[in-house]
Amino acid sequence: MTNEKDSEQQGQMVTRAFSVTERETGKEIILRPNSSRTVQSIALMRLGLFVPSPKSVGRQSREYKTVGFDATKELQTLSLMESEGFTNISIVGQRLDMSVDFKTWMGIIRTLANHPIDNDKISLKFTEFLKLCNPENYRSSTASRKRIDASLRRLASVMLSFTSTHSSKVYTTHLVQSALLDPDSDQVELQIDPKIFELYQYDHKVLMQLKAIKELAKKESAQALYTFIESLPPNPIPISLTRLKNRLNLKTRANSQNATVRKALEELASIGYLQYTEVKKDGKVYFQIHKRDPDLNLNNIQPPPDGDGEGDADEENNGTSGKNNGEPLEGELCPPDEPIDGDETLTIHDLTAEELHYIRSLRSQKKNNPAS
Repeated sequence: MTNEKDSEQQGQMVTRAFSVTERETGKEIILRPNSSRTVQSIALMRLGLFVPSPKSVGRQSREYKTVGFDATKELQTLSLMESEGFTNISIVGQRLDMSVDFKTWMGIIRTLANHPIDNDKISLKFTEFLKLCNPENYRSSTASRKRIDASLRRLASVMLSFTSTHSSKVYTTHLVQSALLDPDSDQVELQIDPKIFELYQYDHKVLMQLKAIKELAKKESAQALYTFIESLPPNPIPISLTRLKNRLNLKTRANSQNATVRKALEELASIGYLQYTEVKKDGKVYFQIHKRDPDLNLNNIQPPPDGDGEGDADEENNGTSGKNNGEPLEGELCPPDEPIDGDETLTIHDLTAEELHYIRSLRSQKKNNPAS
C-alpha cells in the first residue's frame, strides 16, 4: 500500500510539473511534450548548460571538459531555497552538447511525462527511449547504445549544489540521479531526484517547438541560442553580445566568439525564425529582438538598423566570456525584482484546444494590461 501511495504521489508531482493554471478560469492545463515540441525549464534554457560541441577535437575522440557556474539568480524561485534556507546554487558537471545530450534530455522529459514512476525510477525499452530522444532516427544499434550511454553518463555528472551563507548545510543532487542501460534485457532504467521536478513545478516553463532545432541540424550554436531566445518574454530588452557568448559558454578567442554569435543569429534569421537588429551603445554591442516565429514563417528581410551595428565593441575584445566579477552583465534579461512570466512565452503551433485557449487568454491579458 505504501509503494502504491508513493507512486501515486510521484505521478501527481509529475502532472504538476507539466501543468499550468489558466488565470481567467483557474483551470489546470497539461502541457504535453511530443515529437514536435518539448516542455523545458526557462532557467535551464537561460543557463550555459546545453552548449555547442567543442570544435578542437573530433566527434569520436571529443573531450567533454568540466564546466561550472553560479545558478542562484536563475533558480532563486525554487521552493527548496526558501524552505531549507539555502542562498546559493552552483552547477558543476561535464559539458553537455546540443547534438546528443539535449536530445537525450528531451527524451528524459518525454519519458517522465508519459511513463509511470515507481520509487523514483522509470523503466522502459531502450528502443522506445531512443525514439523519444530522436524520433527521426531511432534505429537501435551498437553505436546508438554507446551514444546514449555516454550521454546519460554526462547528464548524471551534472551536479546541483545548494548552500547557505548562514549555515554549513549543503544539499547536492544531479540532473539524472542514476541510469541503467542493460543490453541483455533491452531496458533503460532512470532514477530522478523528486526535487529536480521543482525546476518545472516552481520555476516558469516554456512549451518549445522543435521545428527550428530540426531545421538547424548540426548548427549547434544556432540551436543553443534558439532555446535561449525562445524562452524570453514578449518584447525582451536588448541582449548584449556578452550575454549571448556566456550562454554558449564558448572557450575560443573573443573575436571568434563574436563571429560565432553573429553567425548563429544569421542562421536563425535565414530559416524564418528571427528578425533582429544589431546596435552599439556606449561601446558595447546589443541585439534587439523584433520578431520570433517558431513556425519559421518570418520573411528574411532584416529591419532597418537603429545604430551602426558595425565592428566589435572594445569591451567584447578584452577577454573571454563568463567573467563579470560578480556584477550583473550588461543587457541582463531578468532583473531579480522583475521576474519573467514564463507562461507568457508559450508560443507554438500544434496545440491542443485547451493549450491554445490558455495562450490566447495570456496574450489578451497582456494587451489589456501593458504594465503587467
